[in-house]
Amino acid sequence: MDSNALLIYLLASIIALLAVGVGLLLWRMRKAAKAQAAAETRAHELQQQTDNLRLESMEARLNPHLFKNILNSIQSHAYQTYHSLDRMADVLDYILYESRNRYVTPKQEVEFALSLIEINKIKVSPLFGLKVRTKLKEDEPLYTQRVLAPLISIDLIENAFKHADLQSADAFISIVISFHDSTFSITVANKVSARTGLAKEKGGIGTETLQQRLRIIYGDNFKLERFVENEVHTAHLTIHLLEHKAEMLAAR
Repeated sequence: MDSNALLIYLLASIIALLAVGVGLLLWRMRKAAKAQAAAETRAHELQQQTDNLRLESMEARLNPHLFKNILNSIQSHAYQTYHSLDRMADVLDYILYESRNRYVTPKQEVEFALSLIEINKIKVSPLFGLKVRTKLKEDEPLYTQRVLAPLISIDLIENAFKHADLQSADAFISIVISFHDSTFSITVANKVSARTGLAKEKGGIGTETLQQRLRIIYGDNFKLERFVENEVHTAHLTIHLLEHKAEMLAAR
């Protein structure tokens, strides 16, 4: 092969290599563009979910049904008005101010839940079987850190008082709130009448909203169970806050 032919061969080889390189570069650019577009789409979806979550929190703060239920409860037993108004002030402060925050402390949410229960107590007879227990490890660090979504216990407590069978001799509501090993949990059980929809259904819009809200905030670090057995409805929520905090720190 003479020098001219060799030169032509080398140039052709270089051009071929450049073409391959350009093609590979373009392919990588298109792949990167698609990845960026997918990331932007995902970011937009997450932003929408965040906006929806903030809207749901605002709606919960200003939910007229919650205020109506509270006021109806207070009105139904005038002799307990002073105590109920005192508890109502705590509840309203929490709803209007603390719930503006993305997170509250487990201590704050527990205090809110207990106040909400006290307000609802005046709906039932003093002889009604209402049992409330707390199992709290208050010396654990996360108990006073802002890692828990506010108003997370409203749906479970309100549903128990709304759908409880108040007529049967064996009617009851049982509420257990616990915090230990950096885990918040609330279990609510109540006897339901066969005439109520709750005896046949696991939940409605409120249940779906709570489930979606928990999924957006806590991902796989929570478990919400609802079931009816022998005319007893049980709702159990567990949130693993230490795992959630670790994921939040890792995402920074």
